[in-house]
Amino acid sequence: MRKYMLLLIATIGCLSVFAQTDTLHVYGPGGPLSAMQDCAKVFTTKTGIPVIVAGGPEPKWLAQAGQNADVIYGGAEYMLTQFIQAHPGMVDASTRVELYKRKAAILVRPGNPKHIATLKDLTRPGVHILDVNGAGQFGLWEDVAGKEDLIGSIQQNIAGSFANTALGIEAWKKDNTYDAWITYASWHENLKTITQTVELPISLRLYRGTPVAITTNSKHVAQAKQFVQFLKSTEGHTIFKKWGWE
Repeated sequence: MRKYMLLLIATIGCLSVFAQTDTLHVYGPGGPLSAMQDCAKVFTTKTGIPVIVAGGPEPKWLAQAGQNADVIYGGAEYMLTQFIQAHPGMVDASTRVELYKRKAAILVRPGNPKHIATLKDLTRPGVHILDVNGAGQFGLWEDVAGKEDLIGSIQQNIAGSFANTALGIEAWKKDNTYDAWITYASWHENLKTITQTVELPISLRLYRGTPVAITTNSKHVAQAKQFVQFLKSTEGHTIFKKWGWE
């Protein structure tokens, strides 16, 4: 009898541990992915709750997210709004919070061979600009260029436009005729060997946010809230700053 009681106690203990450490699943675009994954690692170490973060273009993870997502994040406020509109009932909008902002900058080739120092330098003949016209960068370069009345001049030098950052990065890697890319400064942290950052002056600087929310069908709401609180903590902020956020 004592043997069976010990076995029962051990089984209950194992079930309790499993319940406490059931995996959280987090999904969103590629921009904040590295910061989110780093946060997940630290959070798991501190709490014992496993977190898997999958990111990139939405079609890559949407089907799986529909089955097990606990948390959804965006690369800009409008991105999460569009996600909520496109997938009604999937996200609990009342849990939505803003994390941290990231700024726009110009990425150029290492060594800056075209000597690009200002936004106006992008209008020179022979400068080929890469454009990501989607994801968190929708309209980004136009908002920046409009501040100096350079929209038309910069548009003339756009050599290729891509629907998301993953495609933009692939093109940047394959085609070295692209000289510059108006994007987030944070992307340099993922592309240090193939980019250099040219900062924009404060008067031209634009920012986008990083929203996060819990799904309506999460099986681990308490743990998901705990993870979001960690993202908002000083420790979470430090990790995001390491990846280029402010």
